[in-house]
Amino acid sequence: MARIKVKTAKEIELIRDAGALAAETLIRAGEMVKPGVCTLEIDEFIGEYTKKHGGISACMGYHGYPRYACISINEVICHGIPSEKTILKDGDIVNIDITSILNGYHGDTSAMFYAGKPSREARELVDCARECMEAGIEAAGKTGARYSDIGNVIQDIADEHDYGVVEDYCGHGIGRGFHEEPTVYHFATGARLPLIEVGHVFTVEPMINAGRPATKTLADGWTAVTRDGSLSAQWEHTVVRTKDGIEILTLPR
Repeated sequence: MARIKVKTAKEIELIRDAGALAAETLIRAGEMVKPGVCTLEIDEFIGEYTKKHGGISACMGYHGYPRYACISINEVICHGIPSEKTILKDGDIVNIDITSILNGYHGDTSAMFYAGKPSREARELVDCARECMEAGIEAAGKTGARYSDIGNVIQDIADEHDYGVVEDYCGHGIGRGFHEEPTVYHFATGARLPLIEVGHVFTVEPMINAGRPATKTLADGWTAVTRDGSLSAQWEHTVVRTKDGIEILTLPR
């Protein structure tokens, strides 16, 4: 693993500002998730709200990505492209992933929402994915924590529910760059990864499948789906390791 940058107090404050904008945008976008709404409408709101509040969408144009956010439904794991043809249906589970740039720094967060009434299977998966994220964050804040501890605790929780942990997409360091060192694995690698040091800023964003962990990418080159067609759920926060533990930087003001 390459060198992990230790952020200054000023940099952390700027990431916190960007994270708050991303979090506030996410809450408002989530309120739009209802049967009959197209994902392009939600995405356009995200772009307008971000711009109105002085920010820039990190997703738009990133390696050619065409929209302001990723909106992933049901079996879509991540990188779902919003479209006027994608209409939400009753029972859909929806991940909205937003990264805002404010004053040159990034804040990255995502959450799950329901369109109408989800199935019991879907709700249990979504709840487990959130538990995995929260447990990973908690593990990162313990004395002497290593990056491998995050994946180990998430793997244990997913295994208890017989869910698959996606291995093809991971968390990452973040700051001036969208994706910086380290790579944050959400599964048990068997390796003893580096210590999480004070000033490290990174995302915890486990993707949990109701079936197996295998993925495939659709012809658009972006949309990642479960290979077995099972449901997938993800939650994400940007966090910083402090002398007192861990702080979530993607919370609304």
